[in-house]
Amino acid sequence: MKKLRRFAFIFGAASGTLRGKGHRKRIVEKGESDPAAELWLVGLLLLSAIFAVGFIVVYATGRWPHRTQYEGIALGGSLAFMAAALILVAKRLIVTEELTEEYPEEEHPKEQVEVNQIVRESGSRFTRRKLVGGAATAAGGALGLALVAPALSLGPALDTDELRWSPWKRGTRLVHEDGAPFSASEIEKDTFYTAYPEHEPRSDIAAPVVIVRLDPSELRLPPERKDWAPLGILAYSKICTHAGCALGLYRKPMFPPVEPSPALVCPCHYSTFDVADGGNVLFGPAGRALPQLPLMIDRRGRLRAGGNFSGPVGPSWWGVRKKPAVSPGDNS
Repeated sequence: MKKLRRFAFIFGAASGTLRGKGHRKRIVEKGESDPAAELWLVGLLLLSAIFAVGFIVVYATGRWPHRTQYEGIALGGSLAFMAAALILVAKRLIVTEELTEEYPEEEHPKEQVEVNQIVRESGSRFTRRKLVGGAATAAGGALGLALVAPALSLGPALDTDELRWSPWKRGTRLVHEDGAPFSASEIEKDTFYTAYPEHEPRSDIAAPVVIVRLDPSELRLPPERKDWAPLGILAYSKICTHAGCALGLYRKPMFPPVEPSPALVCPCHYSTFDVADGGNVLFGPAGRALPQLPLMIDRRGRLRAGGNFSGPVGPSWWGVRKKPAVSPGDNS
């Protein structure tokens, strides 16, 4: 019953405060209005919103030169203008006073109601509440969107088909970094080469492949890939299926009891892929095999792709094993 009476007292006091704002004796002295400060506040909030929207535009388009610097300027400017707005509110638009009395004990309903009244009355200097409220909403909303925007980098939310795209298709020539085509005769054992699809952008995650050569008798490829490695030459995606790092190490079998076969190794987290066995994982955190690119040799002895990868390139995502990689012009 004591708690019930206390609740009733608080509810009644709060209701009376809301209904009778003009009849209750003020606790905080009414401050003088400052229209100029309010206009400055609106301007600062709008500038914060504009800079936040600018960050979203730069981040979303991705076509600006020196993009990172512009993103930093935009987001930093938005936060700076927001901070300036809050300082302006504290210095010129909020009634402040210094109380020397000690705080009352906790759970005193009357004092709690008075605290609510103090908070409400401290904003008496605002004369353009709707204008300031609208500017604050715009700035807060734009800044919130700017903070959420980087989440788009995690990938498509619903349609992941674009993650399956690959520039490779049957007949595409494998070329060096300078554009010169690879020939089968130049591929030696105990080393690896990086190749790219001819006339395709090399910045695409599915573009670079690693070429290695084994003795054909060492191959243990699945039956459906028996023609993917002419003369023992194999090609795999250079992008690790764990976190998307670039493969940079080629392990040769120096000590057969410990290292039974050649392998490609990711230097970031040491995922290790068996090149003789279709890129299957030998060690490390990678959860699926390295995508293999089928190869063929044309009449001039040049290496060409015999089709697309055995699976999507790059880090894994939900359903990555259910659909194959997609080549240019492929609508599957």
